[in-house]
Amino acid sequence: MFQAPSPAAPYGVTRPPIHTAIAVPARNEEARLPSCLEALSRQHGLDRHRGGLAGVAVFVLANNCTDGTAALARRLAPRFPFQLVVEEAELSAPLAHAGGARRMAMDGAAALFGPDVDPRRAALLSTDADGRADPRWLAANLRALALGADGVAGAIRPDPLEAARLPAALRDQEAKEARYLSLLDEIATLIDPDADDPWPRHAVHSGASIALSLDAYRRIGGLPPLPVGEDRALFEALLRAGLRVRHCPAALITVSCRLEGRAAGGMADSLRRRMTDPDAAPVDDRLEPALDALLRLRCRRALRRLRAGLPRLGDPHRLAIALGIPVAMLVAIARRPSFWESWELLQAAAWPLRRQRRLQASELQAELDRATAMLPALRGARAILAPHRLPSQRATSRGGTARFATASPALQRARQLP
Repeated sequence: MFQAPSPAAPYGVTRPPIHTAIAVPARNEEARLPSCLEALSRQHGLDRHRGGLAGVAVFVLANNCTDGTAALARRLAPRFPFQLVVEEAELSAPLAHAGGARRMAMDGAAALFGPDVDPRRAALLSTDADGRADPRWLAANLRALALGADGVAGAIRPDPLEAARLPAALRDQEAKEARYLSLLDEIATLIDPDADDPWPRHAVHSGASIALSLDAYRRIGGLPPLPVGEDRALFEALLRAGLRVRHCPAALITVSCRLEGRAAGGMADSLRRRMTDPDAAPVDDRLEPALDALLRLRCRRALRRLRAGLPRLGDPHRLAIALGIPVAMLVAIARRPSFWESWELLQAAAWPLRRQRRLQASELQAELDRATAMLPALRGARAILAPHRLPSQRATSRGGTARFATASPALQRARQLP
C-alpha cells in the first residue's frame, strides 16, 4: 500500500480529522490542474459537523511529469480550504498508464486517513486533473454514500468550448451514442429495476468521477491497475463483491475534449480515432442491438427471480430451453453466492447472451429508433405492474409504437421470457 505523508497544518492551526480524500493523478497538467483544484475549492452543501472542506484532503500524484505540475500545485496549496498533499512519482513502464497512475493516486489518498477512521464512513474519491467539478459534486457523492451506496459513479459532460471545436459529424455521433446508452439504461430500469440504483440515473463509468467508501475500496483490493478501462473495472469489482453502486446524475464533472491527451487509450485517443474512421465501433461495448439488449435484460430479470425463489411459471425449464442450456446447469449457476457472479456465468454459458459484435456507427440511428419505439409499451407495462418504479417521462423520449417487420431470433427469445 502506498504510504502518503500526512498533510501538515500551518503553525497554530488545528485541522479536523480527514473524512474525505480525493485522488487526482496528474501528468504534465501544469496548465489545467489549477482549474481542477479551484473547482474543488468551491464545493458547497457539505456537512459542517464533519468539518466541511477543512476535513477534505486532496492528493495530487504528479506522475512522470516533465513540466512544473508539482511545483505549481504546492505554490497554490495555501489558498485552498482543503488539505492539499502533492507527491511526485516516476512510474515504471508497466504502470505508466491511466490505471497505474490512478491506482497509485487512490492508494496515496487512502493512506491519508487517520488510524481511528471508520472505513465505512470515510469517503475516497478520484477525479481527473483536467476535469472541473460542479459546485455540488462532492456533496452529491457524499450524500449517495450516506444513503447506503458503497460506490458512486458520477456523471460527465463535455467541456462546451472544446466540444464546439470538434467536427460536427463527430459531435453528432457522440450525441447519438450517449442518447442510445441512456435509452438502453431506461429500458433496463423498466425490465430489471435495481432498488440500490433507482431512476433517474445514468450509465457512465468514468475515472473523472469515482467515489466509494474506504471500506469498499479495501474489500475489492483497490482499483484494478489496467492500462485502459480501470474505471469500469472498479465498478464491476464492486458489483462482483455484492456491494451497492449508485449512478448519480447530480455528481457532475465537466471533462476535457482535447485531442492531445495524457493517457494512452483515453478519450483523446478515442476522439482522434473516430475522426479518421467515421464508422469506428462505439467506445462503449454495452451498445448492442436493441433486441439483443431486450433479451439480455429479460434473462437477467428471470435469473434474479429464480435466485430469490420467485420464478415465473415454467422456470427454470422455460429459461433453460430459451437459452439452450441444461436445466441442471442453470440451477447450479443460480446458486452461486452473489447475483453478479451468477449473471456473468450465465452470459458465458448461454450462446444467445454472448455479445456477438459491437454496433457500427452506421447502424446506430436504426437502433435508436427501435429502442425509442419500445419505450411506450415498456412504460405502460411497468405503470400497471409497479407504478412506483416507473421512470419519469424525459425530453429525450420521442414516443411511437413498436415496429418489427420480422421476428428475429432475439425477439422470439425475448418474447418467451418474463
